[in-house]
Amino acid sequence: MQLERSLSDHSVEAYLSDVEKLTQFLLAANNAKAPDAVELKDLQQFIKWIAELGMTATSQARIVSGIRAFYKYCLIEQVSKTDPSLLLEVPKIKRKLPDFLTFEEIEKIIAQIDLSKPDGGRNKAILETLYSCGLRVTELIELKISCLYLDVGFIRVIGKGNKERLVPIGSDAIKYIGLYKNAIRVHQHIQKGYEDFLFLNKFGKSLSRIMIFYIIKELAFKANITKNISPHTFRHSFATHLVEGGADLRAVQEMLGHESITTTEIYTHLDRDYLRSTLQQYHPAFKKQNIM
Repeated sequence: MQLERSLSDHSVEAYLSDVEKLTQFLLAANNAKAPDAVELKDLQQFIKWIAELGMTATSQARIVSGIRAFYKYCLIEQVSKTDPSLLLEVPKIKRKLPDFLTFEEIEKIIAQIDLSKPDGGRNKAILETLYSCGLRVTELIELKISCLYLDVGFIRVIGKGNKERLVPIGSDAIKYIGLYKNAIRVHQHIQKGYEDFLFLNKFGKSLSRIMIFYIIKELAFKANITKNISPHTFRHSFATHLVEGGADLRAVQEMLGHESITTTEIYTHLDRDYLRSTLQQYHPAFKKQNIM
């Protein structure tokens, strides 16, 4: 996975965890088997078991994906001659529209940052970058100074599977990155090995994903915004605002780093007022009501 598919450490750990869960199930059922002895019925019972543990359909589907990846490897390495996961059904997942923030709500959240504190300038730069570029949280915390091309308005992002992409960055994000980098970060003692990381914690190391989550949660609470907000909400908002503004879906796909356009298509949801005005403008029955 690391060498051939270039998956991140986080993804590799998730896949290993899936296989470990299957092992735990087989041991708990006194049915310990080698990979080549596992049958479809064993896997079906395993999926039933994790469902009874309370795992969501999304989590179940991801685990099935991990088991299938494991058996692909087993076939290639001739550990197993058959793939018992081939006919394993994936739980149906409801396609849920992601929560997103309006531009006004984003402005309100950013306005809660206390710029008199050193971490305030950093947090301002973080949120402006998240919204301006639509980054995943891991892409944000791993953003390097050597990947900034602010003079031409681009940053180089290393996404899933170590795939690189160039993403445009807005003038506000450029401004606040510059202020943070030149007025705050320069005064920090930076730990060895973290010299090129843009965003640092008070110990001079890179920030954690959970730290970004806490920063956003606290600011949203201060702004009295009750939506279920995470760092990914800023990515959803970035994409939603682009699509609703008329941006080409392929361009949005490229900026988000989505492998498939179908993943990007979820952002084509539109607000109810727009839908209503479209109906009133184009549907004969609604036109008739307007005339009356």
